[in-house]
Amino acid sequence: MASAVGVIFSNIHDENIPELSRHRTMASIPFGGRYRLIDFALSNMVNSGITTVGIVTKHNYQSLIDHLGSGKDWDLARKDGGIILLPPFSDETDSPYSNRLEALKGITGFLNRRKEDYVVLSDCDGVARVDIADIIRYHEEKNADITLVYHEEEEINSNYFLALTPDESGRIKDVQINPAIGDRTNVYVNIMVLNREFLINIIKGAIAHGLSSFGRDVLSKNVDSLKLYGYRFNGYYAGVKSLQKYYQHSMELLDKTVRDALFGARDIYTKVRDSAPSKYINGAEVKNSLISDGCTIEGTVENCILFRGVKVGKGSVIRNSVIMQDTVIGSGVQLDSVITDKNVVIRDRRHLAGCDAMPFFIPKGSML
Repeated sequence: MASAVGVIFSNIHDENIPELSRHRTMASIPFGGRYRLIDFALSNMVNSGITTVGIVTKHNYQSLIDHLGSGKDWDLARKDGGIILLPPFSDETDSPYSNRLEALKGITGFLNRRKEDYVVLSDCDGVARVDIADIIRYHEEKNADITLVYHEEEEINSNYFLALTPDESGRIKDVQINPAIGDRTNVYVNIMVLNREFLINIIKGAIAHGLSSFGRDVLSKNVDSLKLYGYRFNGYYAGVKSLQKYYQHSMELLDKTVRDALFGARDIYTKVRDSAPSKYINGAEVKNSLISDGCTIEGTVENCILFRGVKVGKGSVIRNSVIMQDTVIGSGVQLDSVITDKNVVIRDRRHLAGCDAMPFFIPKGSML
């Protein structure tokens, strides 16, 4: 594979899930029992041979730093390259960026110092196993200026998205921002490949002309002058666009077909914790659930995802719920369609319920 450097935006979509990003970045939102959202973008790059990844931060990134550590869990603890945390401002200003173009301007020094041929830009709002090396090969075959990865979707639940219209050769003829949705739509999944020097020139030109939107001012307005190509991704893709979508895609993990699509062929790496195995006390009953290490279960758990260190008391019945790390559920509790953030305490005999369209959310550190 041609040499490439990765750039991951950790905060770009924080407004999608304010409930879960209030104390953390979008990148460090927990998902699937033991992962964070950044694990998927980072693992896709590592599995494709990328050994240098810049992480663009903005705020609330302490949990992200704790999760990434030295990068050894992704084989990125390296003297040259590895994981490089990039600040939210450039050398010219102390103010954090307000849009993607300003964020890119802030990392031009990082891009200038690199020697790789290509840059892979990725956000953290999608869960998928993507072959980045294949996208780069496609980019080279088409001699493209920019290659955008898209996925065909029926329903869009987002305040901002790009819809792509490729022709038979794959060249993009139209880029629409938030169009009215009819049938299935080719939605850009916030992964792109472009030449490193080409990207630097785009950033310089955009800033010089006072442009503010990468999607509108760089992509949509230049479909005729730039060779934009679309790479169609046909695998499982979960766009985390809202709390309801987060809940829906979490529940999809209980389907073995979805788990195989995400975790079957290539590993998704995450921070390794040496926790004790989960303990099932006499009388515990668990059905169709993902249970992480370190849990203690005395009650009934059905169609749930339990993160590390969760405790479920005697006589409690937990259904269709996502229970995050170190949550303590007392005795005689009934939960249905509930999402708890970390370190929640639910005292004895509480009854809480939401529904598929609106799960009941309990913030981090709450006691009910």
